Amino acid sequence: MKLLSKGKINLLKFFYSHPDRQFYIQELGRLLGKKPGVFQRALNELNKDGLLISEYKANARFFSLNKEHPVFNELKTLILKSAKACLVIFFIWITFSSAAEKPLTLQDAILTAFQNNKDILMQEQEVVVAAAGIMEAHSRFLPKLNFEAGYTRNDKVLAENIFTGFKNDNQLGVALSQSIYSGGADIANFRQAQIGLRVQNQTLRAKKLDVEFEVKRLYYGLLLAYENERIAREALGQAEAHYLDVKHKFSQGTASRFDCLQSGVQVSLLVPAVVRSGNDIKLIKAELNKQLGLKVDSPVELDEKLGYSRINIEEQEFLKTAYLNKPEILLKSLGVDLNQWGIQMARSGYRPQANFGANYNYRSNNLGNIINHQNNNWNAGFTLNIPIFEGFSTKAKVDAAKAKFAASVLDKENLIDQIAVDIRQACLSMKEAESIIDSQKSHIDEAREALKIAEISYDNGVGTNLDVLDAQVSLIQVQTNLASGIYDYLIAEASLKRNMGESFIVISNRKKGENEKKV
Repeated sequence: MKLLSKGKINLLKFFYSHPDRQFYIQELGRLLGKKPGVFQRALNELNKDGLLISEYKANARFFSLNKEHPVFNELKTLILKSAKACLVIFFIWITFSSAAEKPLTLQDAILTAFQNNKDILMQEQEVVVAAAGIMEAHSRFLPKLNFEAGYTRNDKVLAENIFTGFKNDNQLGVALSQSIYSGGADIANFRQAQIGLRVQNQTLRAKKLDVEFEVKRLYYGLLLAYENERIAREALGQAEAHYLDVKHKFSQGTASRFDCLQSGVQVSLLVPAVVRSGNDIKLIKAELNKQLGLKVDSPVELDEKLGYSRINIEEQEFLKTAYLNKPEILLKSLGVDLNQWGIQMARSGYRPQANFGANYNYRSNNLGNIINHQNNNWNAGFTLNIPIFEGFSTKAKVDAAKAKFAASVLDKENLIDQIAVDIRQACLSMKEAESIIDSQKSHIDEAREALKIAEISYDNGVGTNLDVLDAQVSLIQVQTNLASGIYDYLIAEASLKRNMGESFIVISNRKKGENEKKV
């Protein structure tokens, strides 16, 4: 059951009035006469609820009606009523109910985080700013045309056949100016603006990859918490069943009081693990909801179990991919290019500057009759400015630009070395986790069988109570080690993908290669 707010109703009424169009946020703000910040939250919520759909085009996010929504037609009838009537309309539709109960997948979690994360939303605006910067830089190559008007009241006007103006001096005209050559500064500025847009796009990629990694960490952590809770509850159930059996034997005189006390202590030792695992689930759910931009108490249900797909570890191939695709290395390369154009910008101070200008105006003491061929005048001219000595300021700028360029090259080389270390660390962590998984997985059945043998032996009087308790602890340890090993592998793989600049959203829909083996 949902209550539509007035803001959402106004947005839906606007979209239903233009059912076949897409609008980006700034365009909506202009058409609605509101700042985007006023309605952006309501817009995102309608998108999250499925009433609107969004897609990115040319670095802008466009919104439109979701005509495939089950209540599209019914909602249209309600929305087009008066706003006052709509404020008291509650809907119930199956899609929302089922969505609330639908288990959360990793892909859904990542996409939700992309839509709601504040850092990503702010960076998207930086991309828009950078795109506008290209337009501003391009404008320097275009002519400037201005309309000019003026009025001057002169106290005295010299005579003696020399015209110096009117007492009531009215002027109207247009002025044209065009930069012909700026010493290369305009070109350098334009190239830097183009690189700036690429920088902001790669920064957006980096932020999305960071958010994705954090979502993976919490999602896998929740799966681990569920598995630990299952292990703890299973172990507690086994300990309680054994304790009841020992108590029964003690009452029959076939077990010692020491065995009874020892079994009871075992139960009490396992209770905190169940409590901790339950609290871990609640805490991780809250952290995951926070990362997704949802309320911390929002229901989160997963239908996956802790598992993994093993991949062939090819460090050199991973390293090549990272060098080509990781946004941070691309940002360093763009920084080198940016500073290289900065040198050209500084060197423009050595070069001449050429400009063209023209004016056409009317001048008269009678404003009512100013548009007259007797009152018009025009002029055009060309200016050339050749720097001879500027106090070494240009040299200082060039030296500073060269130093920045050299520093950016070193910074890139330093990152290249760090990427190699990070890739190796991820590969070693995956190999370590594989070893743990292989060693523990092969012994789970043995640990279960050992526990069963210990229980049967104790029942038959040929084994001790301590044997049963040790077997219980061993089974718990093997299961816990296996779960931790799988989690460590998933985190190491996520770290590897992050360092390679690969997103789960892209590769999840790609057919798995032949080098992957399901475990």
